[in-house]
Amino acid sequence: MRIAIAQSTYLPWLGYFDLIDQVDAFVILDHVQFEKQSWQQRNRIKTPAGLQWLTVPVIFRGRFGQSIREVEIRDCQFWRKHLRSIEVNYHRARFFDDYFQALTERLTCDEHGHLLDLNIRLIEWFMGILEIRTPLFFSSRLNVLGKRTELLANICSSLGATTYVSPIGSAAYLLPEIDLLELRSIEVQFHNYQHPEYRQMFPPFRSHACILDLIFNEGSRSGALVRQGRGTPFLPQELELALESA
Repeated sequence: MRIAIAQSTYLPWLGYFDLIDQVDAFVILDHVQFEKQSWQQRNRIKTPAGLQWLTVPVIFRGRFGQSIREVEIRDCQFWRKHLRSIEVNYHRARFFDDYFQALTERLTCDEHGHLLDLNIRLIEWFMGILEIRTPLFFSSRLNVLGKRTELLANICSSLGATTYVSPIGSAAYLLPEIDLLELRSIEVQFHNYQHPEYRQMFPPFRSHACILDLIFNEGSRSGALVRQGRGTPFLPQELELALESA
C-alpha cells in the first residue's frame, strides 16, 4: 500500500499529478495551518514575457493560524481576471477550445467559497483528463493527531500504508525524523521527477508552469507526457548523498 500526502495546490504543476498517479491513495493535507502566498493559492501560466503568477485572493487578516480547509476566497469574482489572462495567452494553443469552457465552469466561485473546494474541483478535473484514478482522502476526516513527521506516520498507519512516497521538498525535516516512520515498518521513498519538454507557446521552453500549460498545448497526450518525467524514487540514503554533493 503506497500513499503520498500533500497540501492542495491551485492549478498544480506536472509533478504533482505524477506523484498522485504512482500511489494507491493520495491524502490531501487539509487540517494543517494555511501558508499565505504559497502554492495553495497561486501558480503560473506561460506568457510572451515568461511565467506569470495567478493568485487566488483569500481572507487572511484576523485569521492567522486558520487551517487550509477553513480558508475563504476574498473576492468571488477573481476568476474573471484569471480566465481573461488564460484566454489572452492560450487562445491560439492547439487544444484551447477543447478545455476552456469546462475550465470556466470549474473556476467559477460563489460568494464565501472556500479555497480547498476550488482546488479539489480543479484537481479532480485534471485527474480525469490525465486518466489518473487514484482515490483522494482528506486528513481532516482521518481523525489523526500530531505534527510534521509524526502526523505523516499517523496518517500512513490509519490507511495501512507500507510505503510513503514523499515530495522531495519535505526532505529537510523528514530525513532527520525518518525513524518515526521506519519504526512502524513504513518504507520511505522520495519522489523523483524530471520535468519533460513538450510543445509550448512563446519559445523558448520554460518548465514548471501549471498543468493548464500542458493540457492546452498537448491535449490527450498530456497524461503520457506527465508520466514521461517519472524517475525511480530516491531512497533516503540516496537522497542524502545527492544533497551532500549538490
